[in-house]
Amino acid sequence: MNKKDKVNFVIKSLEDLYPTTPIPLDHKDPYTLLIAVLLSAQCTDERVNKITPILFKKANNPNDMIKLSVDQIKEIIRPCGLSPMKSKGIYGLSKMIIEKHEGKVPKNFEDLEAFPSVGHKTASVVMSQAFGVPAFPVDTHIHRLMYRWGLTNGKNVETTEKDAKRLFPEKIWNKLHLQIIYYGREYSPARGWNIEKDFITKKIGRKSFIKKQ
Repeated sequence: MNKKDKVNFVIKSLEDLYPTTPIPLDHKDPYTLLIAVLLSAQCTDERVNKITPILFKKANNPNDMIKLSVDQIKEIIRPCGLSPMKSKGIYGLSKMIIEKHEGKVPKNFEDLEAFPSVGHKTASVVMSQAFGVPAFPVDTHIHRLMYRWGLTNGKNVETTEKDAKRLFPEKIWNKLHLQIIYYGREYSPARGWNIEKDFITKKIGRKSFIKKQ
């Protein structure tokens, strides 16, 4: 199976499995999505979705958020981990949104990535899921599966993103990256992986990698 055939198999398989792709993080607008994505770093979506209602009840917009202290934010988001860094980031980006962007989350990568605690992956999620701009956020699931499927060399997430954008049609990026995440969680996890259950990897994966399992 050549690379083009692999890509087509992945697209068809994932579309059959996940015809709809709800966004895993609960939010109501670009700002609350941005905060939720920031909190999701090294934390499960399930835990984030338990914490954000508590935080957003106190502050679901930048103006209310900066009325809280960094310590108050840190205490609320503590269960999400990395709370000292994340609380400073939430406060800092909220202040920047007010001072530099008229209270609205900017709709471009450059401004988003200028925010504290916001990297390219977080910015990509916001651009994709909040604004519908074609992007391909690469999380650990996508990085792992792209390598298992032989579609990237696994060197780093930057290379994986470039390969994904090169191989898959731009018009499906926003849906496909969520489909891959769902598949990774359900069929191809990092731990407790069962190649018999992971039918995509079994069909198109790296032969040398599969034989090790």
